[in-house]
Amino acid sequence: MDDLIEQMKVFLASTFALYLKAHNFHWNVEGSNFPQYHDFFGEIYDELWNAVDDIAEQIRQLNAFSPGSLGRFSQLSLIKDELNVPDAKSMIERLQGDNDTLIAQIKKVYELCSADEENEQIGLENFIQDRMMAHTKLGWKLRSTLAAM
Repeated sequence: MDDLIEQMKVFLASTFALYLKAHNFHWNVEGSNFPQYHDFFGEIYDELWNAVDDIAEQIRQLNAFSPGSLGRFSQLSLIKDELNVPDAKSMIERLQGDNDTLIAQIKKVYELCSADEENEQIGLENFIQDRMMAHTKLGWKLRSTLAAM
């Protein structure tokens, strides 16, 4: 159970980091397709922002405390901080790579849920499946957008 809790914390921190990166790109994207990219990044950060609270509450339901500081998120996150403002195509490429990283973390968490027969986590498994669907859809949208660039 401890490993599941720790991996959920990594999932939370990484989701928050991806949210922040998408919000950064929403604010700073430029180019001829600015309105479309601005809106697209807004959709991404909205969806991720809504997920952050749900993930934190799932951790609390495991009877653990959720990390809640930028310092702790920075320690736990698998998503690298974005210190520069890349061009629009690079923004989408980076979000795609980060989304793939998050999908791998979701799979890891799901496997830990399934492996703990003594403390079945059926509700958490369902939640994780829903998050996987959201990130799979995001991956499709990012790949499709890149194909048009």
